[in-house]
Parts: sequence; structure tokens; C-alpha cells
Amino acid sequence: MRKPPEGNRPPDPGIGITVDYADAVASVTILGAPGHAGALDVRTRADLRTALEAISVDTDVRAVVLRGTGRTFCVGQDLREHAAALGADATGVWDVLRDHYNPIVTALATMPKPVIAAVNGTAAGAGASFALACDLRLVADSAAFHLAFGAIGLSVDSGMSWTLPRLVGYARAVDLLLRPRPISAHNAFELGLVHEIVPAPELEARAMAVAAELAAGPTVAFGAVKQALAYSAAHNLVDSLEMEAALQAVTGTTDDHAAAVRAFLEKRSPRFNGR
Repeated sequence: MRKPPEGNRPPDPGIGITVDYADAVASVTILGAPGHAGALDVRTRADLRTALEAISVDTDVRAVVLRGTGRTFCVGQDLREHAAALGADATGVWDVLRDHYNPIVTALATMPKPVIAAVNGTAAGAGASFALACDLRLVADSAAFHLAFGAIGLSVDSGMSWTLPRLVGYARAVDLLLRPRPISAHNAFELGLVHEIVPAPELEARAMAVAAELAAGPTVAFGAVKQALAYSAAHNLVDSLEMEAALQAVTGTTDDHAAAVRAFLEKRSPRFNGR
């Protein structure tokens, strides 16, 4: 197990989240508020933001796994803490979106390396949004998604308005958000929300295996693919072609591209170093 570099270390484990390193894979586990597993209190949110931003610039990490614990992946905002804050300042309480939730989702979606959500249990509210912001979603067969923002009188947050319609289409996104109900793992797969359903006892091993596979790949190229896809979602074809050309110029000068070309000419499989 490796340590993150000095100056970029995530918070000490034990409260809020834990961060574990196995070779080039960083595993971030959401523990949540004390006594309320998977709930995002202020400590958990701050820890998660700090950890993800540190991992993003850690070049020794080439894949990330985001997971929960027990029967919970992440259930979103700690409503007990929220109720107290709402009573104190019903306007200022929403600064939490810009201070914590938006940076967390941005870190997940723009991470310059693959991010896997290992959804071990309930993913609700912002927790579901976090999962949708990841690149791949592997879910336990017992897991469920709850997009119940409307059920508590709120609009969506944490990128749900951006990710959900891109995954399931506008019409289905409207239906899921205006008529919220639990989405089982199998329903989520049918809708296109998730990539794999795994027996619950096997989820952690499967997520780590996929992460290890991705960590052995061309990391810079993977990051560029993510950047190109995000850019093209908001730009026309001409602009997207220009972005592709710019990113090819970047990836085309990496050690990994040179190694892959040599391997092709020598009729062997390439070995990537992520640079």
C-alpha cells in the first residue's frame, strides 16, 4: 500500500472517509456522519473534496474507486445537520453546494484518470449524483438508486441535471425526477444508468479488478478521452474536431503512445507507464 505525496495527502482516515492505495489504484470509501452511514455531514463533504482534489494531481494514481460501506453507498446530505442549518439561515445554507458538492462532482467528472463507482448499496440524492458523475458504475445486485429530490421539495443538484438525461434521455430523466421511486440494480441496468451488476459479495473484488485493468492503461489518453467527450457535449462538430486535434497532439507525444507504436511494429502487446 503506497502513501500519497507530501503536500497532497487526503485527510486522516477514520472520520468521514478513508483513502486506501493499492499500487496505482486509490480507493475512496464514504463512511459518512457518525451514526448515520453514508450521510454527508460537513466533515465528510470536506474530506471527500480534499481527497479527490489531491488524488486528481497525484500522478502515481492511475485509477480511482469510489465506494460506500455496509448497505450504503451514499445517501446524500445529512438531513439532521441540514435541518439545524436551515433553521439558522435558510438562505446561506445553500452555499454548501458551491463549497462542497459542486467541487466534488467536478473532481469526479474531470479526474484525468478513470473513476469507478462501486455502488454497494443505497445511492440517494447527491450520493446518486456522485455515482453518475463517475466514468463506470458497477453495482451490487442488492443496490438501489433513489432520485428523490422532489420528494423533499428540492430541485436537483450535484450535476444530476447534466448527467441523468445524457445517460437515459430527456424524457426518462423527467419521469424519474418528477415521479421518484426506487430504482433497483436491474432496472438501473435496463435504463442505462450502470455498466455491470455484480453479486454483492463479489463487488469489491470486481471493482478492484476493473480498476487495476484501467490503471495499466494509457492514463493520459484516458484523461483526454474524458475531456473530449465532455467538451463535445456542449460544442458543435467543428469545435469538437478542433478539440480532438489538440488532444491528439498532447497524447501523441506521450511515452505511452510511443511504446504502443513500437509494440505494434514488433507484434507484441504494449506496456504503458501512464506518462
